[in-house]
Amino acid sequence: METTPWTSGRATRSPFVLPGGLRGRLAGRLMLRMNKQDEIADLLDIHAGEHVLEVGYGPGGLIRCLARTPAGRVCGVDPSPEMRDMALKQGTNADLRLGTAENTGFADAEFDCVVSVNTVGLWPSLEAGLDELHRVTRPGGRVVIAWHGGRRPSRVTRHLTLPDDQLERVQDEMRGRFSAVTRRELSELTAFTAHRP
Repeated sequence: METTPWTSGRATRSPFVLPGGLRGRLAGRLMLRMNKQDEIADLLDIHAGEHVLEVGYGPGGLIRCLARTPAGRVCGVDPSPEMRDMALKQGTNADLRLGTAENTGFADAEFDCVVSVNTVGLWPSLEAGLDELHRVTRPGGRVVIAWHGGRRPSRVTRHLTLPDDQLERVQDEMRGRFSAVTRRELSELTAFTAHRP
């Protein structure tokens, strides 16, 4: 299946964009090994009883970390059935569904915290994705969006970093929907945090 990310405007069949079949499962295994999720889990600072949504959970690495927090409910959406199958094997009781950043399928204001790691650059529409994240976040809730980069990007992911003008666009579009938008450079990720007024 093809998709056209907003960052390139060109259709792609990359197994990392929409993992499917054997290539998709191999991509998922690589994601589990390479994506370090501890810094993001710390940044989220999940409090007891909070409802958390991960958009683009992939093979479930962050879902596994979120399940170890005091969250009251952990949910996720991903467009790939193969990634859902892999994520379900992480041994959590998370509510994992098929869906996209533009269409999560969850109700208005359902989550205290919404997070997306290494997917924003793959969304077909940045604006539609952020509108949906705003919709499902409760007033006072927070949104964290992270992408490859940071202070010390790995050799493998260095070529995936977004140019400054696209990172600025992410930040500007978030500012149009959320408050207190900040950018942080983690070790291997550039992360934007924001709150829904």
